[in-house]
Amino acid sequence: MTSENPGRVVLLTTSHRVAPGLLSWPAWQALREADRVLCGDEAHPQLPYLREAGVAVEHARPAAAELVAACAGGRTVLVLPSGEGDRELTDGLARLAGSGRTAMPDLELLPGSYDLPGARLLDLVQVMDLIRRRCPWSSRQTHQGLAKYAIEETYELVEAIETGDRRELREELGDVLLQVVFHARIAEEDAEEPFSVDDVAGTLVEKLIQRHPHLFGDATAETPEDVRALWVRAKAVEKRRASVTDGVPVGQPGLALAAKLAGRVRTAALDVPLPRGQGVGYELLALAARAEAEGVDPEAALRAAARAYRDAIRAEEGL
Repeated sequence: MTSENPGRVVLLTTSHRVAPGLLSWPAWQALREADRVLCGDEAHPQLPYLREAGVAVEHARPAAAELVAACAGGRTVLVLPSGEGDRELTDGLARLAGSGRTAMPDLELLPGSYDLPGARLLDLVQVMDLIRRRCPWSSRQTHQGLAKYAIEETYELVEAIETGDRRELREELGDVLLQVVFHARIAEEDAEEPFSVDDVAGTLVEKLIQRHPHLFGDATAETPEDVRALWVRAKAVEKRRASVTDGVPVGQPGLALAAKLAGRVRTAALDVPLPRGQGVGYELLALAARAEAEGVDPEAALRAAARAYRDAIRAEEGL
């Protein structure tokens, strides 16, 4: 051990999800004040911007003992790790510190850039691009071929929501998100009307702003009902629909379709009586309309009853 000032080591970490050169003010201060700045990766994306800012960077990958020695006498050495991190160096520093035989410099982990919320979506887009280009199965998929998976994943998401399984909910949300990113990646290759996931997100942002004029405009909404009314009016202006039934997909499950139509009629304050007829279809139509008026999702209600029936069957089977 020695009384000499052992100095300081600064490990400057950066996020690959933030554009190179966009560093925090403490990071720039540390870079300018350090006695030496070391980087073992000659292709590190930050290097061109550091050079442009006049920061001298040495291409070196010192061992732990060498780094400690370089700090002797109160010097500060800043290390810019590679994208994978310099595990060998950090492990070596930990061993030296644990030995008790070496005067260790102060160790500081300094984040130079941080991930913003949603930053992992950039990873998803990057991985999806690689899969689309290299995977023998994914590279051949089309919108039409993937359509069935979007339906399946949506139903699995609904089931996770209704069962309250948080782990399943997280996973199924990811599977639905995969469908969005996959279709957007395929759309980039369209020769006539290509669009990207950024276009999808941009369109959604515009829609959300337009349909929330009480947040982004001069409109006022005090209750959930007020918000819904603003949403319906904005949607009507956007779509320029001639009928309240326009935009209602008739291919959806029957109870959901009936409830959706009943909801459109109620929201528009139209006086349209339910058609009369014989058979279970008309009875179900009336039940679906009644459920919608009472604020009940008939599909969810029927699924809950069906699950209870399934459990009774399994109990009878001794399962």
